Amino acid sequence: MATDSLIGRSVPRIDTPLKATGDAVFTADIKLPRMLHAGVLRSPHAHARILNIDTSRAEKVPGVKAVITHKDTKGVKWGVFRYTRDQLMLPIDRVRYVGEEVAAVAATDLDAALHAAGLIDVDYEVLPAVFDPPSALAEGAPLIHDDFPGNLNVHVHIDVGDVEAGFKESYLVREDTFTSEEESYFMTEPYAVVASYDAHGNLEVWMPNAAPHQKAKALSNALDIPLNKVAVRKCYIGGAFGGRSDVFPGEYIAALLSVKTGRPVKLVYTREENTIATRQGHSMIFTVKTGVDRDGKVIARDMTCYMDGGAYSSTAGIATSVPCQCLEQTYRMPNMRYNGFRVYTNKPVRGMIRVHGRAFAGGVDLQLDMMAEELGIDPVEMRRRNARQTGEVTPTGSKVQSCGLIETIDQAAEAAGWREKYGKLPKWRGIGIGNNSVQTGFPLGIRGGSQAFVKFNEDGGATVISGVVDNGQGNDNMLVQIAAEVFGLPMDEVQLISADTEVTANDPGAYSMQATFTGGNAVRLAAEDARDQIFEIAAEALEANQADLRLKDRMVYVEGAPDKGLPLAKVIRMGLIQNRPVMGKGAFAPRVDHRREWVKNPKGQLSETFSFGTTIVEVEVDPETGRVTVLNAVCSQDCGHAINPAVVEGQFEGGFAMGGQGGMLTEAHRWAGGHCLNPTMADYKLPLSVDMPPITPIIVESEDPTGPFGAKEAGMSVAMSAAQAYAGAIRNATGITFTDFPITPEKIVKGLKEHGLVD
Repeated sequence: MATDSLIGRSVPRIDTPLKATGDAVFTADIKLPRMLHAGVLRSPHAHARILNIDTSRAEKVPGVKAVITHKDTKGVKWGVFRYTRDQLMLPIDRVRYVGEEVAAVAATDLDAALHAAGLIDVDYEVLPAVFDPPSALAEGAPLIHDDFPGNLNVHVHIDVGDVEAGFKESYLVREDTFTSEEESYFMTEPYAVVASYDAHGNLEVWMPNAAPHQKAKALSNALDIPLNKVAVRKCYIGGAFGGRSDVFPGEYIAALLSVKTGRPVKLVYTREENTIATRQGHSMIFTVKTGVDRDGKVIARDMTCYMDGGAYSSTAGIATSVPCQCLEQTYRMPNMRYNGFRVYTNKPVRGMIRVHGRAFAGGVDLQLDMMAEELGIDPVEMRRRNARQTGEVTPTGSKVQSCGLIETIDQAAEAAGWREKYGKLPKWRGIGIGNNSVQTGFPLGIRGGSQAFVKFNEDGGATVISGVVDNGQGNDNMLVQIAAEVFGLPMDEVQLISADTEVTANDPGAYSMQATFTGGNAVRLAAEDARDQIFEIAAEALEANQADLRLKDRMVYVEGAPDKGLPLAKVIRMGLIQNRPVMGKGAFAPRVDHRREWVKNPKGQLSETFSFGTTIVEVEVDPETGRVTVLNAVCSQDCGHAINPAVVEGQFEGGFAMGGQGGMLTEAHRWAGGHCLNPTMADYKLPLSVDMPPITPIIVESEDPTGPFGAKEAGMSVAMSAAQAYAGAIRNATGITFTDFPITPEKIVKGLKEHGLVD
């Protein structure tokens, strides 16, 4: 890039001033004329038949304007895929987890709404319930969905090569089982929704979300409202981490109440509701059998994963596939078998999460450490010998077009002082390494591509129109930075309209790790189209070759002759006079195999490109208390090319906190009879800023050939590799392999006592 390029420069984000001053408007801040407030009645039972619902007492409460139950719905079920449509937004016959929505009220104030909701009488017949995959799969277990025998929601089976022959050829074979508990997202902003239905049949909705167009389509289907009359509006969003990439009953309830009353309705979840009634991360039981040769190279791997999916499917096919996809992208394994089972239980619904799969991520890398030890191979070298490289094809058929994994390993090891520390640290201190890979986009059918537009005002200022949503990770800034780079304009002269389904074209959403790669590319192409139109107009006026023109500092000029040029504003006005307004458009869709399907056909190009990351941590374990103190951390990721390095480094730090410091040391839910015992920040142990260690971020740039300015995903690889590094470092410090995550102080003290390492 040129020295004066915006790309690759750490610039302040465009949303920083409003967020810093508190002027940013989040959903719960929205106030509309005549707005009502909603309260929800939730199930007190994990599994029960609904016999009758009596709303008469609630309807008599002063201020109540509407009460809704399943009788007011169209009976449309939600599911990401046709074969996973199993969730009614308000259940008709049964409730399947504690906290499931049963009825709702809209009233003139929140107190009246909550009081009225509490007066709704529901007659239940309590049914037997199951709370973990082994119990749910056991013979004779109560069925949670009658049309899913054995409570098996989804089975993903992948078999490549000859696994059994590979084990026979192997010099060393190990089989280990790892488990992990449920975790939650705990976004700064709890879930909230405002819905407004008008007399013309138009529905406007504001809510934190990762995919506005997906939300609009789901509401259109569920409410039987034409899609062109459903508008999901932009608002500021306080975090996602995978937890906004689905459809929830809350937005349907608010919208239905607004339709019924003809007035705007606001529904704001408490922190407890946010935990139990949106999504959670899956708990897992992961068994992995690996065979390697004398040099530590993997010959065969057999993986079996049982996932607690909760009461409904959500993103079942995708979530069940992730353990296999991440691992096959990271490490070579010519002979591979995977069986992923997502199982229904009577718990809240599970979905995608940034640190999806502590059990599989930590498990595979811990096993590599154990096998490396048996073979006398350094763990860093063990990973280098198995690391994915550019040009290779994964077992399920995805070509890797850019890969800096070995570079992330080498640079992280150098920065962490691995050679000087591994095997040489004092007692109770250890060092560990983790690697991971994440796809950048995957097949999404007609919603897989992004389209963007650019228009110019007569003063030379530009407006970018994109469907990309910003959940706090800096997507708005990324789009403006890309357009400003193409136009040679300061960023404050590029305006942005984004994430509003009425005025923006299709976009897949800020999940599947593709906002930069897909949405950013669409904006780049739209900006380049507009720039070419500018050059076409200016070339005629300057009597110059269009190919020789350049655009910088609000001037269109001939390369090598900066004095021969025109002000950008003049060129725009010339175009208007000539009826040639400058309006750029761009569209980009990743090159993926659309025949690939998560369950029925899990093979073919999954993603056009992949990111790769390495994390190394050094820890000290207190043998008396089991407390783990992280002394130092290095996070390295191949993100293609860093458009804004400061933002990328921030993603590293956030991923590290979520996947490592919280994910592997403290975060887990506790349960009793289907009741979540720690749904708030008071008892769910999130890491605080004071808990965080010094972090050295390392950006590795592989310059992806099709990413915008070489960029690709930058938010997830560190999160999962951090989980692996923590597990490895604790093992290195204690000599004990902990296989149940998170590794809490209680587990460490118990393990040390069982191994006779402390009294």
